[in-house]
Amino acid sequence: MDKAITTVFMIIVSIVISVMVFNTVYPAAVRGSDSLVSMRTRMDERMKTQIAVVHATGELDSSGNWQDTNGDGRFNVFIWVKNIGSLRIAAVTDVDVFFGPEGNFMRIPYKDDAGGSYPYWDWQVENDTHWNPTATARIIIYYSTPLARGSYFVKIVTPSGPADDSFFSL
Repeated sequence: MDKAITTVFMIIVSIVISVMVFNTVYPAAVRGSDSLVSMRTRMDERMKTQIAVVHATGELDSSGNWQDTNGDGRFNVFIWVKNIGSLRIAAVTDVDVFFGPEGNFMRIPYKDDAGGSYPYWDWQVENDTHWNPTATARIIIYYSTPLARGSYFVKIVTPSGPADDSFFSL
């Protein structure tokens, strides 16, 4: 009879320990799996998102004089960026825009984040309603005064990481 009670007790203890181990290991495995799925999704998005800076120019004529081409009273730099990936770029306002003279560029804030100070940037899609694959976005950087002639650097970074950059002269 002692052996039967001991055997039943050992079975109960084994079941309790098994449940405790399962309750410890299973959530960790699920979290690890969720992390891997999330990482895969981000990597997939990053691989399918690609952009290319097509052209960049400012409102200086060939003599270096400011020409207010769009009539807004501010000096503007225009950057055309094509979505050459296979995904729509939805959070355009989260794009990072770096711009400035060669060797001295800075991050330019989006207009809503600039707090009314210059420079800031805004955007519009030229040939679609959203920044879908094959669509081109025009990014406009606004300055309160004209920039000097010279070589400038621009880099556009999408929210998921892919980027493109270009050097151009004003």
